Amino acid sequence: MADAPVQTRPRPRRGMYVLPSLFTAGNIAAGFYAIVQSVLATTSHDQTYFDRAALAILFAIPFDALDGRIARMTNTASDFGRELDSLADVITFGVAPSVLAYTWGTRMLPLVGNLKLRQSAVDAGVFVCFLFLVCGACRLARFNVTVNPLPSNPGRPGRRYFVGMPIPAAAGVVASVVHCFDGSPIDNVYIAFVWMSLLLFIGFLMVSRWRFWSGKEIGLRSQHTMRLFVLIVLLGALLVYFSNYLLIAVALAYMVSGMGARVVYAAQGRQRRRDARA
Repeated sequence: MADAPVQTRPRPRRGMYVLPSLFTAGNIAAGFYAIVQSVLATTSHDQTYFDRAALAILFAIPFDALDGRIARMTNTASDFGRELDSLADVITFGVAPSVLAYTWGTRMLPLVGNLKLRQSAVDAGVFVCFLFLVCGACRLARFNVTVNPLPSNPGRPGRRYFVGMPIPAAAGVVASVVHCFDGSPIDNVYIAFVWMSLLLFIGFLMVSRWRFWSGKEIGLRSQHTMRLFVLIVLLGALLVYFSNYLLIAVALAYMVSGMGARVVYAAQGRQRRRDARA
């Protein structure tokens, strides 16, 4: 009996390879725009520039999520596209939020009160924001070289997780906080130190081995496509009227989800050890 012919997917046209890269280019454009707006905010003292920078970073997150999916759907994934995507993430979700976090959180502190303490906060802000950038770059490098990474606190069997907080989510926390206050910069030196503590913690989450939900099981061809479409429409409507509060709620909820998963796993581990001793 003759072997059945092997069915292969048709090779896409050469122009189709440009489509995912266009989304990646949009990602880079949003990051560059955010950096420019952050710099303009420091020279013009107009807080709307900070808000525009934050929105640009938040707007880039869907672009980053779509370029990879489009490449897989159109069978145009390539090594060039993966490398370009990583470089784009360093710019948009590493450099841009670091510059925004520094200029919004410490650089714009008013020249009143304890000027020595203010200068210390500004100097510390440079170092902390640099650490945020380094942690994000290390997170991307680990993601690129690790095959089938496993978190230190595994979840459901067969479900895919990110190892460490993804850099777009970390940048989303920074941008959502700035947008929540409409770009109005921090004007209290003690709050600036709290802000830097948050940046350090986000950097730790990126380089940690804690699990974070990847959402890769959600697809356009799943049986819940209609529910997903309704949810997206509902979220879009809420964003129009309550973007300040909705975006920060989503960003912080995702950050807390990874922390909660770690706490639950640690508690289950202690319970298993107590049962074993008993």
